[in-house]
Amino acid sequence: MTVTLERTTSAASPTAAPPCPARLTLTPKTALAGQLDGAWWPRSRDLAAELPVLVAALAEPWGRITRVTVNPTRWPVVPHKVSVAEHAVHVGWFTEQDPDKLILLSYTVGRWDLLVIPPQTEPAAAARLMAAAALPGSILTARELIAAEAVIGRKPDLRNREDAWESEGGARISDIGSLARQPVGPLSAGAWW
Repeated sequence: MTVTLERTTSAASPTAAPPCPARLTLTPKTALAGQLDGAWWPRSRDLAAELPVLVAALAEPWGRITRVTVNPTRWPVVPHKVSVAEHAVHVGWFTEQDPDKLILLSYTVGRWDLLVIPPQTEPAAAARLMAAAALPGSILTARELIAAEAVIGRKPDLRNREDAWESEGGARISDIGSLARQPVGPLSAGAWW
């Protein structure tokens, strides 16, 4: 006797867990146009699983999303279509597009560009990126924001900075006439010696 079990992933299934809400921040509506309209922090690089949650979250503020474009370098699989509620979203890819940006299109409403925060990003870094991407009138691109966060997120090696400072003639003479080791300069964003 052979038994065949079918695994369903229907949202109507009573045992299926509801999808997690989209981690998303949007730029407030103002007259200041910027490079980005907000940021999205997906939970994985599975575009087929992540897009329905994002598009559903944007249905009320932005209307029906019909097309999405991505750069395939950040997404292992780019499906041609993704089913969302009662319609299909067409997915396109362009290698010329910023790899850290997602473009959403609607026939009736317009276009929106979102920073895509890598899923493995630490929560504090993701919060900084989401806030920066949602600033009205910001001229920073997705690539620039990700690069800036990479610099901010690094932990400084003070020993190497002090050695470099002193090797470049940066040691100062203390009040009693001997060399004193005093680190000078920024450690990270907002922190100074």
